Amino acid sequence: MEEPGTASAAGLVTMFSWVNKDARRKKEPELFQTVAEGLRQLYAQKLLPLEEHYRFHDFHSPALEDADFDNKPMVLLVGQYSTGKTTFIRHLIEQDFPGMRIGPEPTTDSFIAVMHGTAEGVVPGNALVVDPRRPFRKLNAFGNAFLNRFMCAQLPNPVLESISIIDTPGILSGEKQRISRGYDFAAVLEWFAERVDRIILLFDAHKLDISDEFSEVIKALKNHEDKIRVVLNKADQIETQQLMRVYGALMWSLGKIINTPEVVRVYIGSFWSHPLLIPDNRKLFEAEEQDLFKDIQSLPRNAALRKLNDLIKRARLAKVHAYIISSLKKEMPNMFGKESKKKELVNNLGDIYQKIEREHQISPGDFPNLRKMQELLQTQDFSKFQALKPKLLDTVDDMLSKDIARLMVMVRQEESLMPSQAVKGGAFDGTMNGPFGHGYGEGAGEGIDDVEWVVGKDKPTYDEIFYTLSPVNGKITGANAKKEMVKSKLPNTVLGKIWKLADVDKDGLLDDEEFALANHLIKVKLEGHELPADLPPHLIPPSKRRHE
Repeated sequence: MEEPGTASAAGLVTMFSWVNKDARRKKEPELFQTVAEGLRQLYAQKLLPLEEHYRFHDFHSPALEDADFDNKPMVLLVGQYSTGKTTFIRHLIEQDFPGMRIGPEPTTDSFIAVMHGTAEGVVPGNALVVDPRRPFRKLNAFGNAFLNRFMCAQLPNPVLESISIIDTPGILSGEKQRISRGYDFAAVLEWFAERVDRIILLFDAHKLDISDEFSEVIKALKNHEDKIRVVLNKADQIETQQLMRVYGALMWSLGKIINTPEVVRVYIGSFWSHPLLIPDNRKLFEAEEQDLFKDIQSLPRNAALRKLNDLIKRARLAKVHAYIISSLKKEMPNMFGKESKKKELVNNLGDIYQKIEREHQISPGDFPNLRKMQELLQTQDFSKFQALKPKLLDTVDDMLSKDIARLMVMVRQEESLMPSQAVKGGAFDGTMNGPFGHGYGEGAGEGIDDVEWVVGKDKPTYDEIFYTLSPVNGKITGANAKKEMVKSKLPNTVLGKIWKLADVDKDGLLDDEEFALANHLIKVKLEGHELPADLPPHLIPPSKRRHE
């Protein structure tokens, strides 16, 4: 008789030790090897249970998969037809890709994911959404009408080793074309917007009209404004005065649609490899292209941070969704009048939002779109909704307050271990080195390839001024140099930097060569160029150079 009792006692001890161990595990912080692994585990263990309990996926966004945490940074291109989206991709990767069609008429009628692959080829949409290695499996929900218009173009290309690019169908104007798509275009773009790292809206400098569908698409990208960049393409085809007017009109139109007080960043240029039609603004286009390339090149380094940011956004929305669903459940009658009560609750959803906002101190910006939520609720069975389960919400709060903070530290550590991670190849290598690098031979770089000292040609003029400043033993004091240098009207912070660069031997005095150099740097700054952090070798005065 003792043996079963002993066994059951042992079983009880084991059970309690397991319970204690589980409780201990919950209190201990999670340990992760990488940020991607950490995000994957946190999502599966802490956020996904809340999403499933309150049917988050029926209302907002499908569940995330492993591929969503491991995939390369993605760039989504959106624009009306013939704004140069496909040409833009061709310009970046400097290579044709399978399925590519370019023309003035609406040519790209599919979503094309341009990705890296060992061999060139096309993977159709239906095959793409069953591949667990790709982050597209949940696109299955949009049905065959969409999947027949979705493909992946694979090709070996150095740019695509770091990023993937999503080409989209040109947005049309007119009700007929919108209806004939057969799938919810704005909803598909919203799905991509949640998962990509950068959204580039392309506009044609000749066709600035924003159609109803484009306006609807931009509004669907709400809550992803931080990812949006705007490109005003084909800007070489209009004169400077016209370009200023077009830029102003574009900013005005975008301000009305995007509806944020911040001004969205607009890059102006001509993003293809053809000669500029009107080269007047060449320098502007080069600087803008360089800025855009730097932005795209930073994506691999910031990918982990973007995924972390998107998970936080998702967790906040999931929490609000849980409050909304549980509030609706609480208001529903047990027996009679369910349908009429449902209609009343849907109509008064705005009041429920305000009540939740007050009770739980939630920002109005965290709530889902009211009209869209009302439409989705019409088809739902409220009796299947769940009541509030604080334990699930506490787990998500714990994730946001503790685990995410620790992952933030890991993000910085990972970034420091791979500082050189940037997009390489294609157009990104074209302006890196050599005389066609941005700003080469201009400003402080002027005379970089000259045998003679570039300051020498203006030195006689500077010498005349130098000898009026009472030099002693061939040098002038800082006080005397200051009298002349302040005539440039540059701020003291800038003049201080020029003094530091010009005083090559660091003796607190300037000889005739150093004074000429100071004046040359003043001229560089007055012409709108930046000063170098250190004096370039070609600007060092001849007498101060070390001859080896």
